[in-house]
Amino acid sequence: MATTSTPGSPVKESVFAWEGKDKTGKTVRGELRAGGEAVVNVTLRRQGIMVTKVKKKVYRSGKKVTEKDISLFTRQLATMMKAGVPLLQSFDIVGKGHANPSVAKLVMDLRADIETGTSLNQAFRKFPLYFDPLFCNLVGAGEQAGILEDLLTRLAIYKEKTLAMKGKIKSALTYPVSILGVAFIVTAVIMIWVVPAFKQVFASFGADLPAPTLAVMAISEFFVSYWYLIFGGLFGSLYFFFQAWKRSPQVQRFMDVTLLKLPIFGEVIRKATIARWTRTLATMFAAGVPLVESLDSVGGASGNIVYLEATRRIQKEVSTGTSLTVAMQNADVFPNMVTQMVSIGEESGSLDAMLGKVADFFEDEVDEAVASLSSLMEPLIMVILGVLIGGLVIAMYLPIFKLGSVV
Repeated sequence: MATTSTPGSPVKESVFAWEGKDKTGKTVRGELRAGGEAVVNVTLRRQGIMVTKVKKKVYRSGKKVTEKDISLFTRQLATMMKAGVPLLQSFDIVGKGHANPSVAKLVMDLRADIETGTSLNQAFRKFPLYFDPLFCNLVGAGEQAGILEDLLTRLAIYKEKTLAMKGKIKSALTYPVSILGVAFIVTAVIMIWVVPAFKQVFASFGADLPAPTLAVMAISEFFVSYWYLIFGGLFGSLYFFFQAWKRSPQVQRFMDVTLLKLPIFGEVIRKATIARWTRTLATMFAAGVPLVESLDSVGGASGNIVYLEATRRIQKEVSTGTSLTVAMQNADVFPNMVTQMVSIGEESGSLDAMLGKVADFFEDEVDEAVASLSSLMEPLIMVILGVLIGGLVIAMYLPIFKLGSVV
């Protein structure tokens, strides 16, 4: 049965490996992205190649493409281009040598686009899930100015530092959350299986039980009767909360504002946000991107809606002739040290260098804060676990102690 394509609908393209002979009879091979084998044959025939074999490339399904994969790809591409390796050959080396098939497919799709005459910037823009506007804008600026190798190196450094910063924040937040999660599971096990065994023993005592023991036994009965509601409600609430956080602007704003106001972690998150903000602006400005255009990417890269809204206000003021220093002061989300460094940078004509120093300073501050948080959280968590588990144990042994004193 013949199939017809809808007029105006885009043709799905695939990568085809081909083999043939050129005008001199020499065997040549390559890859081409096209809508079908017939298109490959026509395209190569126009180039004077007699095709002998065409085969569609099938990529194995691999793991998800992560930010770390994109950072490594950027670093490899920058290194090879600085070494003088041609662009298409660089893509071949990176794509065919990558352990993750998903990354290999992405790289080879990019290579196929570039081989057909698409600029590197336009090729990246076809994959917005992996290459954000900041990435594409910097690559475009590098292509226009003829300094693509330097810009890719800057991008690699920027992505590596951003990933390191995110990793430190996640480690600072994940440790206490994971410990408290384990504590909840241990408590649930005690309530559902251990306490009921004690209850049967206490039933034969024939004496009044202490109030702490009665309270623990009541909680245990609730756990035993409604354990499916407790666990289902907890995990369901967490799932819907994180989905709402991901999709709802109102929830995102509430959480971003709340995170910045947390007593211990809030200051760490604020410093990390300022470090990303200044690092992004320094990278964009050093690449020759105009300040107003740079601020388009800076707000989103900060990762916090409070700073995104502040960046939009700053951009609006700068576009009307206000200096960056005054606009940042009016936004009222940056410490005085940051605005003073920006002022010095504007006056001396070295704004990108000053922003880079600010980013370095706050990244060091985050390192120290995370280290001190780790040393502070360990004894605090031990105290919480000791009070929780120890309290349960004491409550269950009180009737035994009382019985011993009577005997």
